Amino acid sequence: MNARDEQPAKLGELLNTLAGRLRKVDLRAIDEIRELWPRIVDPVIAEHCRPEFVKNGVLLVTVPSGAFAQRVMSDATSILEGFAPLAERAPTSLRTVLAKA
Repeated sequence: MNARDEQPAKLGELLNTLAGRLRKVDLRAIDEIRELWPRIVDPVIAEHCRPEFVKNGVLLVTVPSGAFAQRVMSDATSILEGFAPLAERAPTSLRTVLAKA
């Protein structure tokens, strides 16, 4: 079989791989993280706070206020434990940032 007989890689897969290499951002894991998020956190947090991306093992979560940031950070240990099914793709720490109004 020569190279022409092989199926080309999907563009989305190539872009995810390239972006991950260039910025050390794991774009593949964020979809899984967002799917798990409402099951891991309190419903009020799930409604108002959003996981944005993982970079170098740090999950960035946008929050609407300092109160939500404090709540997310106080629950950080249990939140991170909730991502255990992701194995090596699981974030190892959390950081919050205020959402732009």
